[in-house]
Amino acid sequence: MFLVFCAVLPAWALSPQSKKREKPYALIYGTVYSPDEHTVYGVRVHIRRSDQAKPKWELYSDHAGEFAQRVPAGPATYIIWADLKGYKPISGKRLEAGAAVTIEIHNEERADISLHLK
Repeated sequence: MFLVFCAVLPAWALSPQSKKREKPYALIYGTVYSPDEHTVYGVRVHIRRSDQAKPKWELYSDHAGEFAQRVPAGPATYIIWADLKGYKPISGKRLEAGAAVTIEIHNEERADISLHLK
């Protein structure tokens, strides 16, 4: 004689994500452009709050020249710039970083920016 026990659990009991609530965030989404207005892959991008001296986030542009970073929701000013130290473009042309971009985040929102290289 065999005894078989079967338990049915609700779906929420199986999901570990259900217990965690995601913190609110804003999104900084950008694209890096070359002087001839083509997107640029592999450029290092730094992001920092305006009240801090060092960058808090460092990321790279993808094959479409795009990057995205989640930042805490709420009022803050961010400074974003391209860092070309050690970057070797495929075209062989020498590129220089353009001006830094300053944006303000007020709440949970998406901010779209462009970084233009010289």
